Amino acid sequence: MTKPARSVFVCQACGAQAAKWMGRCAECGAWNTLVEEAVAAPDAGPGVHRYGRFSTTATATLYAEVEPARGGRISTGIDEFDRVLGGGVVPGSLVLLGGEPGIGKSTLLLQAAARFAQTVGPVLYASGEESEHQIKSRGERLGVGDAPLYLLSETCIEAVLEEATRVKPALIIVDSVQTVWSAKLQSAPGSVGQVREAATQLLFAAKGHDVPTVLVGHVTKDGSLAGPKVLEHVVDTVLSFEGERHHAHRIVRAIKNRFGAVSELGVFEMTGSGLRPVPNPSKLFLSERAPGTPGSAVLCCVEGSRPILVEVQALVSTSTYGTARRMAIGIDQHRLALLLAVLEKRAGLSLGGDDVYVNIAGGMAIDEPAADLSVVAAVASSLRNRGLAPATAVFGEVGLSGEVRGIPQAPLRIREAVQMGFTRIVLPAGNLDRAEPGAADACELIGVRTIGEALDALIA
Repeated sequence: MTKPARSVFVCQACGAQAAKWMGRCAECGAWNTLVEEAVAAPDAGPGVHRYGRFSTTATATLYAEVEPARGGRISTGIDEFDRVLGGGVVPGSLVLLGGEPGIGKSTLLLQAAARFAQTVGPVLYASGEESEHQIKSRGERLGVGDAPLYLLSETCIEAVLEEATRVKPALIIVDSVQTVWSAKLQSAPGSVGQVREAATQLLFAAKGHDVPTVLVGHVTKDGSLAGPKVLEHVVDTVLSFEGERHHAHRIVRAIKNRFGAVSELGVFEMTGSGLRPVPNPSKLFLSERAPGTPGSAVLCCVEGSRPILVEVQALVSTSTYGTARRMAIGIDQHRLALLLAVLEKRAGLSLGGDDVYVNIAGGMAIDEPAADLSVVAAVASSLRNRGLAPATAVFGEVGLSGEVRGIPQAPLRIREAVQMGFTRIVLPAGNLDRAEPGAADACELIGVRTIGEALDALIA
């Protein structure tokens, strides 16, 4: 006899369960996040669990006896998207793509689905947010031609998987995981239980049938992925779609990747006909730079395995209200405060009564310590109202005692700067020994050990 369904209260922020409603979650401390969800008790009778059919083996296998997976990665037809995935999609992998509303997630996946269908095989595009006619109208704008691309407007996960069994696609796209629901649960779509159930069913379907699956995920107002944290643990790859609404370019960043490098970066440009890959991001970010302008420095940063040159801008002005302001866009504001303190203490620059604004031009976000020296150079240049030496690029980490520390992947940064026409590179002295042979012949490498030496070399 089947036991009656019981109800639990589930926190929509962390997924914790409670027997009764409480105003505050005991696990994460969030207020008013407990929602009642009905949970069916498991059947005590004999039978196979609904996830048991996806298991490939019931006994442990010796590592040396496991045969390697056959077949390599499959290209999506978009080079920048393949780069972020690590070279293409892996058969049987589960990929989660998250981003702000209207950033272009559905546009990118529809373009990838069309090219994948033309070159590899059938693709099932299941959407719980748009009808087939809406997807068709967007496809006509993107130039999607005749291809075995199947559109399905459905929110029931069981119906989506049933249709996938009938179509037998080479790729499945679900837009989005927050809109689908399972008939096994009584809670509303988008709740913690429904998202967890839908992601788990798609995971076992992808692994069991060796079909790559891409999920679209919503984000909360603070920018994190909506739903339980287990969603990010379940999937193989987590991609973040970033970009400013007032900029044409978009960035796809790998946050988690079991089959490739983390923090890999793909750059796209939003056009009237869809997203266009940008093979040379350095040229895009430096296209409107005015050389010799005070407060401007060029940084050689590395995202994943890709070197990118970006412009770091700084503006130092006298505070009119008596309290100095510190504002940063594209870098950590706490890191900026630390660097300003080092400049005052170790370089003798007086910044206590000045407002300091720092911006990474083009909407790029940099979080690596290699950006320290470029921020210091841009702030000092703006304070002294003197531009940096022409055709100069900068990178290096700054310590609290004013020393300039070495950073990884210096040869990669130097090579990119030389290709973009820079003839002088100011870098940590510790990286000079690890530079590629012949790099000093292509450009002038200036090694510095303190920020005082760096400012003397940068500001003529």
